Parts: sequence; C-alpha cells; structure tokens
Amino acid sequence: MQLTTCGKFAVERQFLTIQTMLFEHLLGFTGGDVADRGADPERDARLTLAQAEHVIATWIVQIWQNRKLGEYAPSWAPGEDHSPNTLFAAAMEQGGFDLDFPEPSFYYKVLRKHHVKIHPRRGVKILGLWYHDAVLDEPRFGQPSSRGGKHAGQWVVRSDRRDRRQVFFQDPADHETWHTLRWRGLPPEGEVPAFSDKTADALLARVKANNIRIHTESELLEHLLEILGSVTPVDQWPSQTKKKAGKKQRVAQAREITRAQAAAADRPAAPALSGESTPAEMPVAWAEHARTIDHAVDADRRRRREEALAGTRPVAPPTLHEALSRRPMFLPPPRDGSEAHTRVQEDDE
Repeated sequence: MQLTTCGKFAVERQFLTIQTMLFEHLLGFTGGDVADRGADPERDARLTLAQAEHVIATWIVQIWQNRKLGEYAPSWAPGEDHSPNTLFAAAMEQGGFDLDFPEPSFYYKVLRKHHVKIHPRRGVKILGLWYHDAVLDEPRFGQPSSRGGKHAGQWVVRSDRRDRRQVFFQDPADHETWHTLRWRGLPPEGEVPAFSDKTADALLARVKANNIRIHTESELLEHLLEILGSVTPVDQWPSQTKKKAGKKQRVAQAREITRAQAAAADRPAAPALSGESTPAEMPVAWAEHARTIDHAVDADRRRRREEALAGTRPVAPPTLHEALSRRPMFLPPPRDGSEAHTRVQEDDE
C-alpha cells in the first residue's frame, strides 16, 4: 500500500480491528477511555517483547487468518464461507508452492546503496562517517572503478540503517565475498553499543551546532557515548505520569536496541567483529544496556589517557613526610625557583 492519503482509512481500520479483536482482551490495556481501564493497568502489563511477539503471532494464525470474509468473499465461490486460510489453500492447490531459500549474501544485496570514492589510507565516507578496512589499501582500489553510467568511476558500499558501526563492500573479484568496513571511530578493542541512523544524525548535528572541530574520527566516539548514555538508567526511571519526555526517550532507545538485534540476526554467520555482540549475546535488558555504555565510556577514557601518556613516565608526587623534611612548613618557598631546581636534582640522583 502506498503511503498516500488514500490509504489512511484502510490503515486506521486495520489498527482498529486489531485493537478490538486482540488488545482489548490483554491485561494492562488502557484504551482511549479512562472508564475502560483497570485499577492498576501498568502493574498488570507483564508481557516482555518476546512474549508479546508470541501472542501476536498466535493470534494471527488462530484468529485473524481464520475469520470469515463475509461480503469480501471471492466471486468464484458464491454462498461459501471463506477465510484467508482457505483462500491460501485454494491458491496452493491450483498453482502449487515453490519454496525458495535465499542465499546468505542476499542480506547485503537489499541494503541501501552508496556510490563513493575510496580515499587512500582513509577509506570511504558514508553519510558523514568514515569507514575503513585493510583491504581498501590494496593497489587495485587505488584507481577508480570500472563502473560506467551515472556513477562512473565510483564504488558501491552498502549500509544498514539499524546499525551504523560498519558498512559492507562487495569484492569485485569475487562477488560472493563481502568485506566489513568498520567505523574509524571505533576503538580497536572493547565493546561499543550499536547506534542507528537517528543517533548518527544526532551526533553530527551536535558537533555542527556546537562548532566542535574534529581532527580524527576517534574524537567523535566521546560525543557518541554521551548521547547513548543520556538516557536515565533503569533503576532511576521516573513514573510515566510524572515525566512524558522520559518515556519517549526510553521508547526510542528500546527501538534502537531492537533494531541492532534484528540487524545482527539478519547478517550471515561470520566471526564477530571486535566490539560486536552476537544475537545471543546482544543486551536486551535496560540494566545490561546501561552497564555496556558504562564499560564503553571507561574504555574510551582509559584509551585516551594511555595515548596522552605514551612515551612519558609519570612521576609520583612526594609524600607528606618527604615534603616537610625538605622545607619547614611555615617557610614560604623562594621566588627564584631554586628549591624546585634543587628538588629536581635530588630526584635525578
């Protein structure tokens, strides 16, 4: 159905049917009228995401697909009772059923295309972020591609809107081989939570609005972690009646986690990237997600401290006893700095 005003009525009617046939019979249903609500609907709502998916799937198979069509029955069977299931069975009996399993690389082929140039030692720029892999440094990618037409001389890179930590590049010599290009802002080791297109746009908008000068992609990681950690931890959630903005923020973050899980599950089985969780290891609970962000923030701070102290040896300050033995407590230090020079000489000895 096209996203036009003509289909608005059909979409609203569909959601109204689902509400009257399913949602009204679930615990915790609030509805549009306060009189229809229970004493404490928030406490009655106990379904997790997996349980809600199972309930909806069971309802579709047992109720929705078996409902009587009525006046919408097919014209070739007047006076007969038909449902979507019976029509599907009749179609399979007439034309048969051909089960076609897609190849593993089909996931990459349906992703969004980007026609870009490969920059030496830097990689490719996709929607404001730079991605790189060692394969791009090979001599065969130092020249423009052999592609002609509208995007002549450019290479095709595909990205998943649900997870912007990496993009995918098809090897021109072997079309069954896909290379994963990691975002240059990711640390070489450690776990960084997944972020979608929405978070990446917020990151770039924040940098532009504050006139922040970014010299390397790794400097964006600090601002990204601040955006991901801006959601209140699970043990500090306010009630929904007190703060509406908090609820919207939690819903948006929950959707981002779910999209990252779906993206990881859709990808063909391959060795996990550094800092990437497999579908079974992907954090689901909010508490686990908050701990993942805390670990990522700590790892980023530790990495920046190690880079700042690279090649230097920090000197421990003297103890209080040593400081008092060198100079009386109530004697002011000399203005010419001779004491500091003497202290440095003693430390060298």
